[in-house]
Amino acid sequence: MTMSLPTPSIAPPDVIRCAYAELVVTDLAASRAFYVDVLGLVVTHEDADTIWLRAFEEYLHHSLVLRRGDVAALGVIAYRVRSAADVDVAEEYYRQLGVPLERRPAGTTRGIGDAVRIVDPLGFPVEFFYDAEHVERFTRRYDVHGAGAISRLDHFNVATPDVPFARSYYEQLGFRVSEDIQDEDETVYAAWMFRKSTVHDVALTGGDGPRLHHIAFATHERSQILHLCDHLGALRESDKIERGPGRHGVSNAFYLYLRDPDGHRVEIYTHDYYTGDPDNPVVTWDVHDNQRRDWWGTPVVPSWYTDASLVLDLDGVPQPVVARSDDRESDVTIGADGFSYTRKGDTDTGFKLGAQV
Repeated sequence: MTMSLPTPSIAPPDVIRCAYAELVVTDLAASRAFYVDVLGLVVTHEDADTIWLRAFEEYLHHSLVLRRGDVAALGVIAYRVRSAADVDVAEEYYRQLGVPLERRPAGTTRGIGDAVRIVDPLGFPVEFFYDAEHVERFTRRYDVHGAGAISRLDHFNVATPDVPFARSYYEQLGFRVSEDIQDEDETVYAAWMFRKSTVHDVALTGGDGPRLHHIAFATHERSQILHLCDHLGALRESDKIERGPGRHGVSNAFYLYLRDPDGHRVEIYTHDYYTGDPDNPVVTWDVHDNQRRDWWGTPVVPSWYTDASLVLDLDGVPQPVVARSDDRESDVTIGADGFSYTRKGDTDTGFKLGAQV
């Protein structure tokens, strides 16, 4: 049965967009080689235990933090709000929701101003902030871009046992649905939700959780994604490519999925579409439609279903993973964004999104 949320007496904070993620990594040097030397992200600052990174078009201090730790996990996902006053709103809103919460004075996270960090009702560590240090935007630094230039952080994708509840929570927070996956009984298997005017800032996918399925960075051109594949091949590191390149049906985006040295999944993503009009229509996909996952019908590797990153609570302790369970799914297996490669009536040949391996 889907859970329900209390309704706070105030409106939620005005979220602008996804802003940054912090990943805990076990080998900082190996992670630096992957994110800086291969992907080409810009180092804003680094010390013995942490690296703060950004993409070429970003002028806030960072969009990715790599922090050394004993267990590879998601430390936090962060959303930027519209004003400093919205940080206060976020604090009161989540106090009324009754979730774990801490107020973080400016500078607690390098480059970030006053912030509120919570464990949201889905079990994810989430931060809301407005003020941030501005740094040089490398939009026109073509001398350092390279052919695979990554432009900006685009979205998070999270695995959760109860997608309808997760969707309701994010809708209450002011997010809108661009696309979803349903069956003939209107069982919702995944939902793509946005605040900025693209297909999503966060994707909610059915599976054991809370776990982070991936973070995604955008490029401008398909050729940049292909260059990254060539680059990895030239380095004899093509095993970092998990899936793709290909084109999604959902979102219409051209994609590539990579695994970093700790197994965190990173998508490189381009060519989705504008969603900013108030009457932007929701696209609903039949869960049995082969092309929703990959427009070309390419099968998906088993690790896509089984692997995802643990997430931490506010004390840095890994959150327990709850198995997805739904009576309506008793005769099927569920992947990170729905069924495996099947048509209605086919026998099950998929893999369940289970514990991290």
